[in-house]
Amino acid sequence: MRIVITLGGNALLWRGEGPDAELQRANVVRVATALAPLAHDHDLVLTHGNGPQLGLLAGESAADPALSAPYPLDLLGAQTQGLIGSLLARALRDALPGRRVAALVTHTLVRGDDPAFDRPTKPVGRPRPRRPAQSLARGRGRQDTGDPGTGRRLVPSPAPERILETESIRELLATGTLVVCSGGGGIPVTAEGGLLHGTEAIVDKDLAAALLAEDVKADFLLILTDVPNVYAHYGTPDQRPLLDVTPAGLREGRYAEGSMGPKTEAAARFVEHTGGLAAIGCLDAAYEIVHGRSGTLVRPDM
Repeated sequence: MRIVITLGGNALLWRGEGPDAELQRANVVRVATALAPLAHDHDLVLTHGNGPQLGLLAGESAADPALSAPYPLDLLGAQTQGLIGSLLARALRDALPGRRVAALVTHTLVRGDDPAFDRPTKPVGRPRPRRPAQSLARGRGRQDTGDPGTGRRLVPSPAPERILETESIRELLATGTLVVCSGGGGIPVTAEGGLLHGTEAIVDKDLAAALLAEDVKADFLLILTDVPNVYAHYGTPDQRPLLDVTPAGLREGRYAEGSMGPKTEAAARFVEHTGGLAAIGCLDAAYEIVHGRSGTLVRPDM
C-alpha cells in the first residue's frame, strides 16, 4: 500500500517548546520510531509542517541590519525544507538500515490571481505588539497586515494547484525510496510568461498533502497530529469523538480554521477524489491508525 503521511508541527516541537536545534534532533527520533513499522510494509511519502522554523528564520531575517530587505518567504521555506528534511532523512535511515531515503526540495504551483492574495490569513513569526508589527511591514516594503489579536504578520494562503516534482517523487517511489517532500506545503511559486516566480505566501500543508497523495496514486492519506482523533463541535457541549466517518459526515462538525479545519478538509477531499482512505490521529499511534485501531477513519460513502 502507498501511504502519504503529513506531520504536524508537533512532530519536531512539542507544544510550548522553543525552536532549539537539539530539541528538534531529539524529537525527530520519535517520528522515525513511530513510522518505521509502517515503512517495513508500505511505500511511504512523508510531508511535514514548518511553522516554528519558518517563523524563526523570518524573524531573524527581518531584524538583520545587514540586509536591505528580508528574505522572501519562498526562499525561507526552501531553507526549512532542507533543515527538516535533513533531520528526518538521517533519523529514518538510522531506524531503517538499508532503506533508501531521499529528502526532496519541492515546489507548489499556485495561481497568481488566487483571491487569497487579497485576504492574508496565515500568521508568521512570533507575537508582537500590533503597531510595531505593522510599522515593520511598511518599513520593509511588505503589503501584508498584522493579526488584530497578536500583531503577528499575516500572509496569503493560496490553494495548491500542482506539486511540480510529482514525477520525480513517483520515480523515487518506484525504486523503493522513502521520500520526504512538500515540506510546509511546498515552496509557493506562480507561473508567468513561462517562468516560475516565488511568492510571499504559505500553502496549507494538509491540502498540499492531499493533492500530492492524489497525484502519486496513494491508497491512504495519514494526517498525524497530537490528538487521538477528530472531535466534532470541539469545545462545545455537543463535542464528540469521530471514529469512522464519511467525508459528508466529517464536514458536519465545526473545526478551527487554523488547526483541525484544513486537516478535515484535506482528508475529505482525498477520499472524495480517489475513493481511498484517510485518517487523522496521534503520531505515536501511526501503525495502529493504519490498521483501524486508533484515530478517525474517513472512508468513501458506500
